[in-house]
Amino acid sequence: MYSLTTIIVTALVAAFIGCVTGYVLSRKSSNGNRPNDLQKRLQEAEEALDHYQHDVTEHFARTTELVNSLNESYRDMHEHLASSALKLSTPEISRQLLEEAQHHLPGNKGHNLEHTHVEAPRDWAPKRAGSKGTLSEEYGLDEAEKLARAAAEDAAVDDSK
Repeated sequence: MYSLTTIIVTALVAAFIGCVTGYVLSRKSSNGNRPNDLQKRLQEAEEALDHYQHDVTEHFARTTELVNSLNESYRDMHEHLASSALKLSTPEISRQLLEEAQHHLPGNKGHNLEHTHVEAPRDWAPKRAGSKGTLSEEYGLDEAEKLARAAAEDAAVDDSK
């Protein structure tokens, strides 16, 4: 029948053709599915992110509603206690309760402004020691005018005596 060499060569050629065919078919099938698989995974991840963002938004909206409700309940309770105290206690205690309510109720902003000392601008200050500033009445006058002005002021003082 067939020789051993022919059978071995035929088996090797068949194995080689089978490997090449398998490789080509696997590349064709994986290239077609891989982008679709990635696209599907990307879409699922985007949907999960959208769902998470929606949940976070709902959480913070509900938290805001609950905090506002808590503040209103606290304010209502304090007003109820204050009005009852006005009816049932002395005027001194009622006044103290009302003063405390203004400082501690949520939503009331106290006016705790610090009073700082504000100085006028010093643009009029003398530039050199011993010289008069620009707002001085003698600014810009020469010596003769200063002497005449001083004499006029002295005469006015003497006349008033």
